[in-house]
Amino acid sequence: MINAHRILERIELLATCSKLSKGVTRLSFTKESMDAENLVIDWMQQAGLSVRKDEMNNIIGRYEGRDPDAPVLMIGSHLDSVIDAGKFDGILGVIAAIEVVQALINSKVVSEFPIEVISFCDEEGTRFHTTFLGSKAIAGTLKEEDLQMQDDAGISIASALNDVGIDPTNFRAATRSKKDLLGYLELHIEQGPVLQEKQLPCGIVSGFASASRHILHVEGRAEHAGTVPLTSRKDALVGAAEAILFIEKNAKRNNGLMATVGKLVVEPGASNVIPGFVSFTLDVRDIIESRKLRFLQEVFEKIQEICHDRKLVFQYERILEIPSVMCSKRYVALLEEVFKENDIPALEMISGAGHDAIAMSDITEVGMIFVRCKDGISHHPDEHVSLEDIEMGTRLLLESVLKIVMNEGV
Repeated sequence: MINAHRILERIELLATCSKLSKGVTRLSFTKESMDAENLVIDWMQQAGLSVRKDEMNNIIGRYEGRDPDAPVLMIGSHLDSVIDAGKFDGILGVIAAIEVVQALINSKVVSEFPIEVISFCDEEGTRFHTTFLGSKAIAGTLKEEDLQMQDDAGISIASALNDVGIDPTNFRAATRSKKDLLGYLELHIEQGPVLQEKQLPCGIVSGFASASRHILHVEGRAEHAGTVPLTSRKDALVGAAEAILFIEKNAKRNNGLMATVGKLVVEPGASNVIPGFVSFTLDVRDIIESRKLRFLQEVFEKIQEICHDRKLVFQYERILEIPSVMCSKRYVALLEEVFKENDIPALEMISGAGHDAIAMSDITEVGMIFVRCKDGISHHPDEHVSLEDIEMGTRLLLESVLKIVMNEGV
């Protein structure tokens, strides 16, 4: 019933919808994104779905149930990528969802509840430095001020929506109510090595770690590199380096917590000038909220101490805060049943990565299946999922969908 070769062929074709780069670079509201969206719309229509775009550029393909007024089960993921990404992150979830509905239609299955395949707009947040744009709009948690977020070229989300023919003032029309939705299921690559280490094709996500993202600023004084003695310098980069090493050291003391400095900006950025200003990002994730908050407090206090000793000025700003979210216990139990029926150990896992399911949990039950990825590599051109694991993951998704829409998972 599942055509894994078709899924893989479509994933490979979507990978060509990319800005020239080593991997896949497909940011929201770009030509590359629109090319990918057109392919997905075509495939949804070929499968027999009625397709529309909502007021936040989410693509929604609907397979009607016996009662068109019944709540909807949503399945899907996203098409946008990070810079130089792999082919599978998000994309597998969208294409597998289309394949699931194609299998139902081919088998002439008419479900009790409607099914909607969704491709969410801008999950990664790479372009506008925000996340879950489309899923937040559906959940009703997107705010008007969020649309004023800008990319590095100064283009706002509102302007980008206008550029693709969507009136940004209507974004609230994308919101769905709790009574509209039966639940949300997503198939996604693990983006980590656990399944490979345990020699399992798939796992069950039981929850999502909380995430905090900050931009930290260290200010010193830019001076001539050849004339100012080391003992007299206010070197912002050296202070930032000491701070980053402390972040790593402290994170290692908190098993299960993840801390990453992913972007560093040094000014004025000349080889013969002492760095006068440094900004860097700090991404911290943990399923234990209290531990994450304690870690951040310790980091900020230590950096303040470092900067005081080096006569530097330290400031920080929070740019993202996502609370930890647990998946529906009912869906986790249902997935465990499906895994056992397929002779796969039902390994429960915490996702350290963020997903649209987090935003959707504000209005409905959510569940997620992880699929093994080679060496745990993700957000990188070497990201890879085997044909066999694609088939197994999609089959598990199909059987889970059937249990939910035929009898609401009871």
